[in-house]
Amino acid sequence: MLKRIRLVARRLMRRATREMLTCLPRSQRFRVFRSFVDCNLLPTPRLVLKIAETREELEACFRLLHEAYVDSGFMKPHPSGMRVTIYHALPTTTTLCAKYDDRVVGTISLIRESALGVPLQKIFDLSALEEKGGQIAEVSALAVHKCFRKTGGSILFPLMKFMYEYCTTFFDTRHLVIAVNPSHIELYESLLFFQRLSANVVENYDFVNGAPAIGATLDLEEAPEIFRKHYASKPPHRNLHAYFTQVRLPNIEFPNRRFYTTNDPVLTPDLIDYFFNVRTDTFRNLSARKKALLHTIYDLPEYKAVLPKLSAGADHIPIRRHERFSVRCPAKLVGQGAGKEQEIPIEVVEVSKYGFQARADKPLPLNVWFETTVQLGCSDISHIRSLALHCSSDEPDEICADGIYGFSLGEPDILWRKFVSALYHSKIYSDLETPTQFLSR
Repeated sequence: MLKRIRLVARRLMRRATREMLTCLPRSQRFRVFRSFVDCNLLPTPRLVLKIAETREELEACFRLLHEAYVDSGFMKPHPSGMRVTIYHALPTTTTLCAKYDDRVVGTISLIRESALGVPLQKIFDLSALEEKGGQIAEVSALAVHKCFRKTGGSILFPLMKFMYEYCTTFFDTRHLVIAVNPSHIELYESLLFFQRLSANVVENYDFVNGAPAIGATLDLEEAPEIFRKHYASKPPHRNLHAYFTQVRLPNIEFPNRRFYTTNDPVLTPDLIDYFFNVRTDTFRNLSARKKALLHTIYDLPEYKAVLPKLSAGADHIPIRRHERFSVRCPAKLVGQGAGKEQEIPIEVVEVSKYGFQARADKPLPLNVWFETTVQLGCSDISHIRSLALHCSSDEPDEICADGIYGFSLGEPDILWRKFVSALYHSKIYSDLETPTQFLSR
């Protein structure tokens, strides 16, 4: 009886505190929220943060997410006991997990914009972000085990830090976007300085069972200075600027990549079949266009058997047929200009079978062959000839507003062929550690 009285008293106290906070002006209310920040700079080694890559880890993440979404009314219970969406099937989606004593207790998925877009694009306009340039990724599928939801962010803050470092260092992401329930939006606005995409609340968002949603975004290029302004003077355990940008948590296991790729796909054909065909009906409920897109993304014989069957007429759906891979490889062009040899630094950002796209800080001459050196990884340097053919914008007079150029390849060297072949024939990132096996296929 006494325990129940204490529980009711705590609930009443929390309700009274929330009501008092709502009476404060927005700026003061947000300062109060920021005063509650409490980050553990030395988490217990029992906590490990990593990419979910095994069937057991992914299933635990999807089960934890299902439990949290059902409890919140964001989805109806599914017979599988998991929440799995088509976006989890994409190689451009990464699911992060927090494990405590080897048990998954927190998860978050990062869905980078791809041929399928991101979920919130159905209801929010992202054109302003696209004009600013840089990759867009939706922060989705966040869940923390109920045993850790009242422990002052002991799981949430390390998971957020992992997300921040992964996006800024590995995932080639500039803009984070979220679609959250109105009751949660002030957490993201006050602590992380997300800005709303629209002044209006979407009253019925079908991605979360028709619950209302507010869209918001954070520019990761601008975030460090914003965090510094509001947190730098606070003590270490409340300083989110230092926590995100300076503190190093040994609990985080970052991906080990040989090449400068920006994705960490983990889905083998067996995993795809298990999660999207056997345990759920995700693939069966797709539109004809989404089925066709999956076939272009996983254009390999071993994947065809587990992908949804294409309907009649799918061959006529207008889809880009040659897959491109996101990378961040420093490179340089060497060519003749004004009677002398010129060296121009670029960054290769996308690779396909027939060429690549690169970002340049200065205008490049078109239809000119360059001797090109590309740093594919820490110890892998490729030497190729490339022809600058077009700019990705429609600007006249060879002016490229966004600095992105398309290049066609001459005869690539063996390392470039290993690199591209590995990208095409491996859909799980561990395969990229030994790309030589793919050269003879």
